[in-house]
Amino acid sequence: MFSRLKKWNTLRNQILVVFLVVMLLVLSIVGIITFNKVSTLLKNNAEKQIYQTAVEANGRLESLYKQIGTASKLVMTNYNIQRALSKSYEGEEIPFMDRQELGGIVNTIQANTDGIFSFELYDNHMNRILPLDNTNLITRIDGKWIQRSDQASGGLVWMGDDPSNSDNILALRRINLMNHNYSSGGYLLISIYKNYFQFADQSNPIENQYSILLDTDLRPILSNYNQSLEPIIKNETPTLLLNQQEYMVTRQTSYETGWSLIILTPIKALTEGVSVLRAGIILSGIIGFIIFFISTLFLSTYITRPIIKLTETMQQASAGSLTMNPNVTTVNEINKLNSTYNQLVKETNHLIKMVYEKEITRSRSELKALQAQINPHFLFNTLDALRWALEDKDEEDLAEFVVSMSELFRYTITKQTDGDWVTIKEEMHHIENYMEIIKMRFGDHLKWKLNLPAEWEGVKIPKLLIQPLVENAVLHGAGNTSKACTISVSILSPVDPDYLQIVIADDGPGISEEKLDSIRQVMLSGEVISENNGNGMAISNVHKRLELYYHDRLKSGLAIMSEVNRGTSVSFVIPVNGRGNDVEYKDAFDRR
Repeated sequence: MFSRLKKWNTLRNQILVVFLVVMLLVLSIVGIITFNKVSTLLKNNAEKQIYQTAVEANGRLESLYKQIGTASKLVMTNYNIQRALSKSYEGEEIPFMDRQELGGIVNTIQANTDGIFSFELYDNHMNRILPLDNTNLITRIDGKWIQRSDQASGGLVWMGDDPSNSDNILALRRINLMNHNYSSGGYLLISIYKNYFQFADQSNPIENQYSILLDTDLRPILSNYNQSLEPIIKNETPTLLLNQQEYMVTRQTSYETGWSLIILTPIKALTEGVSVLRAGIILSGIIGFIIFFISTLFLSTYITRPIIKLTETMQQASAGSLTMNPNVTTVNEINKLNSTYNQLVKETNHLIKMVYEKEITRSRSELKALQAQINPHFLFNTLDALRWALEDKDEEDLAEFVVSMSELFRYTITKQTDGDWVTIKEEMHHIENYMEIIKMRFGDHLKWKLNLPAEWEGVKIPKLLIQPLVENAVLHGAGNTSKACTISVSILSPVDPDYLQIVIADDGPGISEEKLDSIRQVMLSGEVISENNGNGMAISNVHKRLELYYHDRLKSGLAIMSEVNRGTSVSFVIPVNGRGNDVEYKDAFDRR
């Protein structure tokens, strides 16, 4: 998990995250402040609008109340109506002609008053005088309203919906006879259009908004709320919970009529604009965040791309390629860093080139010294074989011996066209000449096998790389045993097709484990054991030359395996394309 997080811990991502977090905080703070301010403003404006609606509705009710009161007074105080009701009060019957005349008077007053649907006139016996029918007031309305009208002594009593016409509401007023000490002479029932009681703004109605009109005794005159009004009437807080929905309560009381107008508005309706505002702020924040993300991504990439490119170029130095970083268009600080690095690369390459050339010269000198070390050693052993041959060989054999020796020395001292490198085939031919010469000393006591597949004959190797190990096997293998000794040289191909394994083995007396450890230590230290005619010189020499010729491309240095009375094998693994190691490195360096 930490490795995954470390992968994303880059300068570009840090810049991106910091900028986006800052932008997110700014957008959140601005959005919250804006939302709170605007939502409060919207809610306050809605409350003011509803309050203003209540004030206007109350004003219309007061105006309507005055008109109805004035019109009803005109009817009640009219001389003809007073005279007709006085006759009825005195027990006389009102003639039909008088009733028609009263109808004309009432119709004239009604026509000049807005909002009144009809006037109904009843005598003190509850019989209807107008309109002209035989309806009784007791059958028209509930008797409790008559009692309240009597208690009001001529004042208007609002009854609510008209039982015979739901589009109208009723008001009742007792008519006092002025010439009979204001005794009850009858009743005036007023039917009023309901649409004149517009409590809320009908041009923009609000769903589930309720309007309730109460009289001075808090009795309902008009209401569109069909359930009990008791919790609403008793509520004194600015909000009220009805049917699991919160309502704002707007109350307005008329000084003229004493009526109370209550408007219940759902809070959800007041905050409907707030939802739109919230969505707008969130959408604007998302768009702003996306724009800022793209801008920040571009800026962070513009800043960090040259740094990443410079870092990649510097990382290539670990692979041996100290190259210059191309100039890019970016900020001044990074341009200066890039130019400074390029200048450092120039100076470092110059120093590396000087050190490398010195190292190549030193390595070549060391190789020459090792080569010079091999030649006299080889010459000594060959002359020793010649001494043995002179003792018991005839002249013809000596002639062949001299020819082989001349080819041997020619191979050793002649400078090849390819420097110190020869093909494996040439090295194997040299080994064969050497074995022919050395056989004159050992006779049938020495046998050999050379195994070289045809496809590897042209592979280049350093001259005298295998022969010293063969010579070492002859001297310390065949030379230290009385039985016949076979020496084999095998060129094998390991699993990797780019490498060759060379194995030199003998079935001689072998080496003890203690002696073998000593040889391995000497080989790794680079020292040479000079006892027993140079025992150990070949192994140390070849091991050192392998390291110098192949450097880090050497897959396996000298590996010595031995078992007492079973024999010894020496092997190493080299690259197939190993020629010119130092030249390739130098050419690669010059190309930088």
